[in-house]
Amino acid sequence: MDFSKNLVAEALNKVPQVTLTFWAIKIMSTTVGETGADYLVVHAGLGKTATNGITLILLLMALTLQMRMSRYVPWIYWLTVVLVSVVGTQITDALTDGMGVSLYISTPIFAAALAATFAAWYAVERTLSIHTIVSSRRELFYWTAILLTFALGTAAGDLATEAVGLGFRLGVVVFGAMIATVTTAYYLGANAVLCFWIGYILTRPLGASLGDLLSQSREYGGLGFGSVYTSLGFLTVIVALVAFLTL
Repeated sequence: MDFSKNLVAEALNKVPQVTLTFWAIKIMSTTVGETGADYLVVHAGLGKTATNGITLILLLMALTLQMRMSRYVPWIYWLTVVLVSVVGTQITDALTDGMGVSLYISTPIFAAALAATFAAWYAVERTLSIHTIVSSRRELFYWTAILLTFALGTAAGDLATEAVGLGFRLGVVVFGAMIATVTTAYYLGANAVLCFWIGYILTRPLGASLGDLLSQSREYGGLGFGSVYTSLGFLTVIVALVAFLTL
């Protein structure tokens, strides 16, 4: 009976199973979120206000479509993740650049907001597992947590690479090492739910550091590929992987 219930829950689950492909797309979507927003603001000439409005509307449309689905649909889910990545980045940038809020302040604020979301989610649903996102209420908790992980990851990443001075290259190494540590802990028997969410947070600054490393000019410590080619390259790989998952 338990096996049958697990099969039903898996069939109804609105989010993907956690695999190597999942993490690959997650990191690249983070990079696209970082470089894509920069492209729209600077190269496309839309400016921050117009870009923020456009991406927010697109996110609401994608999230509405995602919520209306009765099952996991790869292209809808990952489109929503990419847009959440962009908006999460913009929230942190708006606080830091627009309102002058220090990263030393915004980082713990986002951490507290995420902790409060998890507390409310667990109090209502008695689980934080992503394997049973089978109701609209659980899915709302899920996407709220996802948005806050991107905002927190952006703030923590900027704090480490810019304010503390790690730089893009060392940032990739440090955050990559932290993710490797979490992965090792998972395989040694650490709590799977905790490892997942810590890993999800850490992939944001890793992807952002990787995106900056690839896109920024050599003058600023990057490799000089530019935001256009970096965004298009990663977006092409994401589309290919999502098409593979769909098939």
